[in-house]
Amino acid sequence: MATEKMDEDWRRIRDQIKDIWDETDFDDKQMKRARGELHKIMGLIHDKTGESVEEIRRKMSAIL
Repeated sequence: MATEKMDEDWRRIRDQIKDIWDETDFDDKQMKRARGELHKIMGLIHDKTGESVEEIRRKMSAIL
């Protein structure tokens, strides 16, 4: 079960993703399904933006 710290960390990461890709509309349900699975989060970002996985990985490494 998720702890309060895990929930706080997820909210921080989710908000940073939304800040980095601010012109992209991320559905909260999609984000919640991808929670905790980096490959799913990166896939969601790639599907929504068309950005390369390498570029997404670079940006994600800055916030993780």
